[in-house]
Amino acid sequence: MQSVNLTHHFLIAMPNMADPHFSKTLTYICEHNEKGALGVVINRPIDLALSKLLEQVSIPITDDHCAGLQVHYGGPVQTDRGFVLHGPGGKWQSTLSINAEVGLTTSKDILQAVARGDGPEQIFVTLGYAGWGAGQIESELAQNAWLTVPADRDVLFALPCEERVPAAMHLLGIDFASLSDEAGHA
Repeated sequence: MQSVNLTHHFLIAMPNMADPHFSKTLTYICEHNEKGALGVVINRPIDLALSKLLEQVSIPITDDHCAGLQVHYGGPVQTDRGFVLHGPGGKWQSTLSINAEVGLTTSKDILQAVARGDGPEQIFVTLGYAGWGAGQIESELAQNAWLTVPADRDVLFALPCEERVPAAMHLLGIDFASLSDEAGHA
């Protein structure tokens, strides 16, 4: 199969996606190379406010803005670990720089900055991430499990979760309701 780099792309789960971890999801790919891929699901909020998560890890909150932020299910891998998708990138202890505008940080210093009110402008917090081995995404694409589209920062950070899949589909010029469960063959 031809090599493709899906870093900074969305994966839109097709209606026939059987895996309950990814059914009806929109996943943002943070890194994709010959070794595999890493991403976070961006449309599954969980019943946990960021303020409660910060309490659990003993980070004092001095900025009320973070109190209303929601934590999300990022994927089935390391669901006990926090991942902060943010824009702009910034200088944090452990950050994967996705591009000039977006980073993924796993170190506590970013959460401390958010709690103080001097974190990145845009943040999206998850517990867990999605991971694929070498060639796995390419194989799933060949099986029509996903649609792909270059990521859009507004979809990533500005829209409510329930609007993200339709917005990503709109980037492709497709209405999600018009998709079939069956793959077509010519």
